[in-house]
Amino acid sequence: MTTTLLDPTGELQPAIRQLNDRLSSLAGATVGLLDISKPRGKEFLDEVERQLTNIGATVKRYSKPTFTRVAPVALSQQISMECDAVIEGLAD
Repeated sequence: MTTTLLDPTGELQPAIRQLNDRLSSLAGATVGLLDISKPRGKEFLDEVERQLTNIGATVKRYSKPTFTRVAPVALSQQISMECDAVIEGLAD
């Protein structure tokens, strides 16, 4: 199976990255929810958290300081160390 990822940035030569294996289940996993700080993103992620908790996942919440920039490296590293998966939520 071939997976194609589209890079929304304007890079002419996007970096090639190896994909991690998918989790077989979210039950028992730690899932990070990253709020990118857009209006109503919190409400969306609140519902995602309820759904994940109902299936037995542990949820950790994170927030970017602003939606206009990429997440700080320290935040990205923290999420990667603390979570098995991450969902980035945005809304308007």
